[in-house]
Amino acid sequence: MAERVQITGPADERYVEILSPKALELLVLLHEALADRRAELLAARRSRQAQLSAGALLDFLPETAHIREDASWRVAPPAAGLVDRRVEITGPTDRKMTINALNSGAKVWLADFEDANTPLWENMIEGQLNLKDALDRTIDFTSPEGKSYALNPADTLATIVVRPRGWHLDEKHLLIDGRRASGSLTDFALYMAASAQRQLDTDRGPYFYLAKMESHLEARMWNDAFNIAQDYLGIPRGTIRATVLIETIPAAFEMDEILYELREHSAGLNAGRWDYLFSVIKKFRTRGREFMLPERNAVAMTAPAMRAYTDLLVQTCHKRGAFAMGGMAAFIPSRRDAAVNEVALAKVREDKTREAGDGFDGSWVAHPDLVPVCAEAFDEVLGAAPNQLSRQRPDVAVTAGELLAFAKTPGGVTEAGLRNNISVALQYLASWLSGTGAVAIFNLMEDAATAEISRSQIWQWIHNDVILDDGPLVTKDVVERMIDEELVKIRELAGDDFDPDRYGQAVALFTEVALADSFAEFLTLPAYERMP
Repeated sequence: MAERVQITGPADERYVEILSPKALELLVLLHEALADRRAELLAARRSRQAQLSAGALLDFLPETAHIREDASWRVAPPAAGLVDRRVEITGPTDRKMTINALNSGAKVWLADFEDANTPLWENMIEGQLNLKDALDRTIDFTSPEGKSYALNPADTLATIVVRPRGWHLDEKHLLIDGRRASGSLTDFALYMAASAQRQLDTDRGPYFYLAKMESHLEARMWNDAFNIAQDYLGIPRGTIRATVLIETIPAAFEMDEILYELREHSAGLNAGRWDYLFSVIKKFRTRGREFMLPERNAVAMTAPAMRAYTDLLVQTCHKRGAFAMGGMAAFIPSRRDAAVNEVALAKVREDKTREAGDGFDGSWVAHPDLVPVCAEAFDEVLGAAPNQLSRQRPDVAVTAGELLAFAKTPGGVTEAGLRNNISVALQYLASWLSGTGAVAIFNLMEDAATAEISRSQIWQWIHNDVILDDGPLVTKDVVERMIDEELVKIRELAGDDFDPDRYGQAVALFTEVALADSFAEFLTLPAYERMP
């Protein structure tokens, strides 16, 4: 079946280790079984969007009430390497990050082929090679300055959990019978073929994080993919475990159902807060003030709608025996600026202390220096226990109205907030287009999710006649003027490192996804088409 696959990406002598006949045959099997269903479910997303734009509201599904009301079912028991998840570090799969993340002291490393990664062909295949080499303990790295990196002893390393791309993304460098492969299935199949047995040999894996899902039917499709791959590779069903990011507002209404569909493979749910905010903006972008969020840096996790979302996630997970994982605090430490470092550590400590107190079993950080901060917050609550699965949260009773209470979110929309959205988006897109998907900007870690918030808020403000608290009506002309002004500031800060061509591409892409009359569902879709 591998002969049905056409590879159009650049070749390298080691790429065959990942693009093996076994991997391509598995990808073809997955494509045959799931490609049409994937297309149908993506069409269902568009249909639901049209309903929301026409005035519909989200609610818990009446047709699956029996699943929510049945108190008897549970997900699979915790798998080895995932019993204690108090600190998880996230990041792309480049060689240096692979070593640093595994050595970080975190319990889990989310090896990210999605939002913290740019899907250049070389990134995708070499990232798979880096994971394979890490499992073989043959990985090393030397920086341009001559600093060497190598793995610590095996019993100290984080458990690898791979995050494939979302269902909406294609892999344009792999064609099956002339049709683009799913990015999700590509990342999954290549990892399973190259590294699943290697991870099994460590008694920890293979494990996955599943991104951007909007319904339990999409979770069912992943469950079927897991069974196809396990059967093909001769691995017992139920070996794979997956944690689903609840990072879209429709998925927040289907948490029980998502766990149920994946139950023999489920490792829990994660509160993917940044994409969740983006999803809220996207889904209700034409609905006026009732669904308007303040500028991105003003939205706190203590806002009523966000509290309802996280409380419901903890309660839902724990009543099913599943892990509830906290989200990413965007603040990052600085080893050069003591004041910046102090603020970052305090903000992250506050965030993780709140999550631990709410019953989460662990949380995310984006930098090795934040691992001890997160661990300390969870150590204070967990003590000698590995998790909080026994904490059931019977005090929580979340309604659909509470999940949708975005109008109660404190904060405003200021000129500084608008300018920050523009500057962050431009700087991030310039980095993304050059191959880097996780970028430190203004002492915050930005990835595709935070860039999505920045550009979608601007689109929403323009199309809902928002007047800045301290300035004018937000219009295309106002934003275009500020783009020019912010670009001057970026050029001054970058100095000789400023690349006019790269920023010219970033401005063109930003204009397309923030100022066009139609709304791009994901900025990564047009961005990917600009890549070789």
